Amino acid sequence: MVIIAGGAVFYRSLEALNFALGVLLSSALNVLKVYLLERTVSKTLDMTDPVMGKNYIRFQYLLRFFLAAAVLVAAALIPFISLWGAIIGIFTLQISVMIVRSMKLSEE
Repeated sequence: MVIIAGGAVFYRSLEALNFALGVLLSSALNVLKVYLLERTVSKTLDMTDPVMGKNYIRFQYLLRFFLAAAVLVAAALIPFISLWGAIIGIFTLQISVMIVRSMKLSEE
């Protein structure tokens, strides 16, 4: 929400809606990626064959990577979705992880 508010202040026009749509689309992708990662970890822990587990992890990583690429390509090709908003939204997952980690470290 902070990023969307910053985009509204930056654009000060209806272009801010396109930016917000890009951020929301890529943020929804981040939620999906976290769900897929959680499912990957739980399935991999249940596997007995280490080679199958490694291959499954690699496939899931590539799937998450191609999903992110698909969102970025869609944002680049569809005129009412801001590519910059999508790019910034893709990085929100990493930024939030760093913030949470630094908060946990400061508590210790």
